[in-house]
Amino acid sequence: MLYVLLDILRPWLVDAGLYRFAMALDQTAFRAFAAAIASFALVLAAGRPVVRWLASKKIGDTARFDVAALDRALASKANTPTMGGILIAGAIAAATLLLADVRDMYVVMALIVLVWTAAVGGMDDWLKLTAAARGPGQRQGLFAWEKLVFQLGLGLLIGWFVYRQGDAPGSARDLAHVLNLPFQRTYEPGAADLNPSLVYLSRPAFVVVTMLMIAGLSNAVNVTDGMDGLAAGVCAFVGAGVFVLALITGREFFAQYLLSPALPFTAELAVVAGALVGACLGFLWWNGSPAIVFMGDTGSLCLGGLLGYLAVALRQEALVLVMSGVLILELGSVAVQVGYFRMSGGKRVFRCAPYHWHLHLGGWPEQKVVVRLWIVTLILVALGLGSLKLR
Repeated sequence: MLYVLLDILRPWLVDAGLYRFAMALDQTAFRAFAAAIASFALVLAAGRPVVRWLASKKIGDTARFDVAALDRALASKANTPTMGGILIAGAIAAATLLLADVRDMYVVMALIVLVWTAAVGGMDDWLKLTAAARGPGQRQGLFAWEKLVFQLGLGLLIGWFVYRQGDAPGSARDLAHVLNLPFQRTYEPGAADLNPSLVYLSRPAFVVVTMLMIAGLSNAVNVTDGMDGLAAGVCAFVGAGVFVLALITGREFFAQYLLSPALPFTAELAVVAGALVGACLGFLWWNGSPAIVFMGDTGSLCLGGLLGYLAVALRQEALVLVMSGVLILELGSVAVQVGYFRMSGGKRVFRCAPYHWHLHLGGWPEQKVVVRLWIVTLILVALGLGSLKLR
């Protein structure tokens, strides 16, 4: 809103000689960093009151596993307030509304993804965590298929409108629809000519990719959220990588220099990514070991859904998946464990799934698991961004 206000007042500010005091708001990178600082500060300021409110409502988590050793290890976390994701979603929304150009459709769709996924996660959290207070026989959260329907439905709508937003009238070859693969040159070196071997997605294919990215990363963050600080830290690193990709993609000079797709109007998504990073870092203030609040589905679903959307809008699905390798590993470990358990009649591949619990039961302290998975994510983000030069 500040940027919109600046646009409205620009002639008056110039005439009054006051524009120099507000000109920094014209720089996308400045507003993106400011969004990170603003969301971080909002989570810090609101954290204590929100935690007290959640505790007063007895919105606490008591995890249960089918591994007795893990239940004993988690006894100290019993009744820690959860649903702290309202801090994350609220801070991202507030910082984006304050500092992004809210007239940009890419920003509007990012806010829709954020609110939609946070609402689905919030409903799931509320039903699970207040079931006892509501009496016997009450629902223990949303069914898995219900959450998936909401996630895929959101992906369907967002995919349709992102494809439409990227339409170039009279052109069948629009970079907003390109299938951007690792190490693939978008432009011919030393020229602005497009690589003739580029593949462009049809609307149905684009929508399917969007559905898979939003639902997949949303669930991946959800299963990763289990140790103090793990999901928030991983998402902060991945968000920082997406922040850089948005600044590159939205600036034609940088994109062409790196032979990566240049997409007009997507630079504003750097503000959204900055807000995501700041909110995750702020949440770590309260969620770092020992955590005094958990993000719950409210936070995990919105973080994953937003990362999936940003990847699609920036046409960087492959790189974001590389940077999200820890999230993919965690989700894959659950799929493998469940599938093998059913096919083998009760046998397991891992000691416990998701994978971070397999490591913990193998003797790694929780803090060591978290920090090492952070380090792996940081390396993957560096590899993903570094691959932009290998084209």
